[in-house]
Amino acid sequence: MAWSTRELAERAGTTVNTIRHYHRLGLLEEPEREYNGYKLYEVPHLVSLLRIRRLADLGVPLAQIHAVRAGAESTPQTLRELDGELAESIRKLERARADIATILRDEVPADTPAGFESVAGRRSENDTSILHIYTQLYDEAALADIRKIAEDAEGVATDLDRLPADAPEEARLPLIARLAKSLARNLVDYPWLSDPVSHLAKSRDVTSETMVEAILELYNPAQLDVLGRAHLAAREQVQLLQEHSHDPTIAPA
Repeated sequence: MAWSTRELAERAGTTVNTIRHYHRLGLLEEPEREYNGYKLYEVPHLVSLLRIRRLADLGVPLAQIHAVRAGAESTPQTLRELDGELAESIRKLERARADIATILRDEVPADTPAGFESVAGRRSENDTSILHIYTQLYDEAALADIRKIAEDAEGVATDLDRLPADAPEEARLPLIARLAKSLARNLVDYPWLSDPVSHLAKSRDVTSETMVEAILELYNPAQLDVLGRAHLAAREQVQLLQEHSHDPTIAPA
């Protein structure tokens, strides 16, 4: 009993195109042909095809299937590497499922950056955009701290979001003071903020250029003024605190 290519594909649970592809790669032996040119497949072809499909289903790359089927010495290492890749894929899928569950529970936009679901729903589009950029520039340890910072700074961040481009000085000054106090506390609680190199996922130059461009693009002139002055004030506050902490005449609190 012999089968056509279509009949072989049906018995193997695959497609004619897949069989032809395996022929081109040299994985599946070409069968004899009838006088009219049609291929004639037999049981050995079916078994060979099923063995190939089994390895492909396990995730073995097609380029390595021939070596694995031949029992090459590298086969155990190939399978161990494949197992590691599958384990990582499982972790990513589990993380995606957990993120989806959080998004549904907190009723936040589906494109909310991972880990920021608790604050993203109450943040402006610009702030959420910055959070997205953070996820590409900093490592996981830094992002964990940034999540805490985002939660603690929710009030002042909301007021900054609402600041119009032509806000007068009397509207800016209280916000600068509040933001500076928050930033100074962050610099003390998270010292890496002063020198983030060890927590960067990209180079220092790429990180700096990306953040500068993003901030200039996303915030209006009044917001940029408040951010700049608040950062300067925060660093001055931290410097004074550090100087006092080394002054023996200052009694500890």
